[in-house]
Amino acid sequence: MSDVFEGYERQYCELSTNLSRKCHSASVLSDGEEKKGKIAEIKSGIEEADVLIRKMDLEARSLQPSAKAVCLSKLREYKSDLNQLKKEFKRVSSADAKQSSREELMESGMADLHAVSADQRGRLAMSVERLDQSSDRIRESRRLMLETEEVGISIVQDLSQQRQTLLHAHNKLHGVDDAIDKSKKVLTAMSRRMTRNKWIVTSVIVALILAIILIISYKLSH
Repeated sequence: MSDVFEGYERQYCELSTNLSRKCHSASVLSDGEEKKGKIAEIKSGIEEADVLIRKMDLEARSLQPSAKAVCLSKLREYKSDLNQLKKEFKRVSSADAKQSSREELMESGMADLHAVSADQRGRLAMSVERLDQSSDRIRESRRLMLETEEVGISIVQDLSQQRQTLLHAHNKLHGVDDAIDKSKKVLTAMSRRMTRNKWIVTSVIVALILAIILIISYKLSH
């Protein structure tokens, strides 16, 4: 599911919960500046909720088919919830809202004027549940992100160690190359000396042979 959609979803759930509470608070207020202020806040919140619904709709329709179906299904629930909020707002903001609220409270036998109706409790519970689900998904996303970050750090560390190992091996190979070059130089020098010595020995032998020949020739002539 899209992180952007989940962000809008979380904002909507929080806003829906606050609007539901404000509608109940306004329903038990006497007509006056305080109630007018509360109604203005609810109206502004409903407009903000409409904007969030449109944003979720646009985001859901841009997703892949599998994720799109899930998001659109949730969006239908949120639209239905928003319609209920609008009906509640209309009832609260009407001229006889106070009298209507009192009659409903009397009919239901509720002694506490601040008690929440069953419908409001249901919507509150649903909003809280959705908010919890959104929070769980966000926590799960953060957990996966942290795990991915840890894996990435581990991979980077492994690559760094491998790089150090390769550099160390390269340095060793460079040292071996130097040793081989030195050995080649030594062997070349030895080969040259052996060749030179070979020529010297050959020259000495030739000289001895010539000397022997000369001696023999001299003796034979006398």
